[in-house]
Amino acid sequence: MSYKIYLVEDDENLNLVLTSYLKREGWEVVSFLDGLSAEKYMDMPPDLWILDIMLPDIDGYELIREIKSTTPNIPVIFISARDKDIDRVVGLELGSDDYLSKPFLPRELVIRSKNLLDRYNRDSISTENIGPYTINKGSRMVTQGDDTIELTSKEYELLIYFVNNIGLALSREQILNHIWGSDYFGSDRVVDDLVRRLRKKLPELDLETVYGYGYRVNQI
Repeated sequence: MSYKIYLVEDDENLNLVLTSYLKREGWEVVSFLDGLSAEKYMDMPPDLWILDIMLPDIDGYELIREIKSTTPNIPVIFISARDKDIDRVVGLELGSDDYLSKPFLPRELVIRSKNLLDRYNRDSISTENIGPYTINKGSRMVTQGDDTIELTSKEYELLIYFVNNIGLALSREQILNHIWGSDYFGSDRVVDDLVRRLRKKLPELDLETVYGYGYRVNQI
């Protein structure tokens, strides 16, 4: 399947190499050497953003805030040569879906991009209802009546994981591995924070805490 990728990387040589590898997959790649150039394309969203954090003008943090405020369901991969633990945590808090620490193999970026894109487009035509909420898996939109509920990519992924496992208790470790991947390095407190945000946006969702273990969603 052909996808459109926006790559923001200020190292010109690395930009060229990554663009070449991504294009080999048959994807359309638009590359930028600075954040301001990429910012002009916000109203023409891609299927995936790949953002370097350190840029010569506005940084990746500012860009992802703009991306998530206008197109919260578009996945984002962060790449950075800075302190990987801090950048990873901040990136996840801002809504990034994956993180690669420099240096990395270009092929690894391709594989992670492909897995992320496939996951986002796996259920492209179906809809599902849970209580008062309707989930359109094609547009990755959640509605309640005529109102659209804006979810970040991680919040949406968590909701789908719960919906696909209605009535089952899911451990924090299971959720962490499913949403962030088995190679995630950090505290499982990110799970609790994500659940808290989902509850706030979907207050009528029967999202139950299984104390000392994890969470469960019941059909309403």
